[in-house]
Parts: sequence; structure tokens; C-alpha cells
Amino acid sequence: MQKIFHIIVTGRVQMVMYRDFAQRKARVHDLVGTVQNLQNGSVELFVQGDEKELDAFIKKLHKGPVLARVEDVKVEELSEPQPFEGFKIIF
Repeated sequence: MQKIFHIIVTGRVQMVMYRDFAQRKARVHDLVGTVQNLQNGSVELFVQGDEKELDAFIKKLHKGPVLARVEDVKVEELSEPQPFEGFKIIF
């Protein structure tokens, strides 16, 4: 079953390759969406795909790359699928 989530990750998640990590893991799980840094120091993701793959992806977000220190991962399910093409980093 296809789902879409809005995710906010907080902690030491900027300047540690977190967006690149998220993009690589999303591609492994065949997910589409976007990831971007927010001005408040958190990272925002919109991610869409198979429910089982999303669950596995979200577990990886809790750990992040080696230099990250994830404090919280807030996940909100959205109701409207989006026309994403691939998984992109927004600069």
C-alpha cells in the first residue's frame, strides 16, 4: 500500500551529510520525495512509497549518518499522494 509522510528530524542533523544519507537510503528503498534543511536546524522530508519500505526507511532516519545525533523524528501521514519524480535534495 502506497503512503506519503511528512517527517521532521531534529538534533544535530545539519552539516553532517544527513540529507545525502536520507537520499541514498530512500533510493535503496525505492521511495520518492524530497529532503531539505530548515532554518531552525531541523531537516524536513516528504517521502512516498510502499508502507513496508517506508517503515524500514524511517527506522534508518532515527540513526542517521555517523556524525549525526538525532533527537527526534516526527512523522505525520498525509492523505494526498504527490507527483514526485525520484528523491531529491532541496537546497
